[in-house]
Amino acid sequence: MPRGYMRDIRVRWALEEAGLAYRVESVPFDDRTAEHFAYQPFGQVPWLTDGDISIFESGAILLHLGERSDALMPADPHGRSKAKEWLFAGLNSVEAASLPWSLFIFSGNTGDTPVWKLFDGFLHQHRLMHLEPVLAGCEWLAGSFSVADILMADVLRLVDRFDGLVKYPACRDYVARAIARPSFKKAHADQMAHFAAADSTR
Repeated sequence: MPRGYMRDIRVRWALEEAGLAYRVESVPFDDRTAEHFAYQPFGQVPWLTDGDISIFESGAILLHLGERSDALMPADPHGRSKAKEWLFAGLNSVEAASLPWSLFIFSGNTGDTPVWKLFDGFLHQHRLMHLEPVLAGCEWLAGSFSVADILMADVLRLVDRFDGLVKYPACRDYVARAIARPSFKKAHADQMAHFAAADSTR
């Protein structure tokens, strides 16, 4: 079910936007090796190797790439500050609320229960309702397109998959603008092709 939504797409997308050369390697879903844990202590993906630098966590990777490319981060100090704060807001405020909500939907546990009402209410009343006027007032979060938009659009994309943005037209339009970019389309197509190629070798 997560195909097309794995977090490596954020890194692929950023690399495509920046025009930086890269290659992708696979790791097994089960039986993760000691080498894997040496790069990513929780055994997750993605991580990035850039020369003698190894970075895990998609937000940290995006920040690293943003510092390498003007295509991913505004040049002026004010714009860079905005990009950084919205990058972390996407991770710590929005995704921290949307991911548990999405997991409940994935599992089918969306009945009339206090826990579901708590997560659903928190996402809508404390995150999306406040994000809506922000996105209604701008094209991109830091003025120009940046790593903040890659992160935030990808977080909202999963919410939109389950029709969680129906009441938030500015949020939906923002996601639509972001995923209409050629770099996203290529990153998404490449991720799906990568899975298909792995399937064919089984």
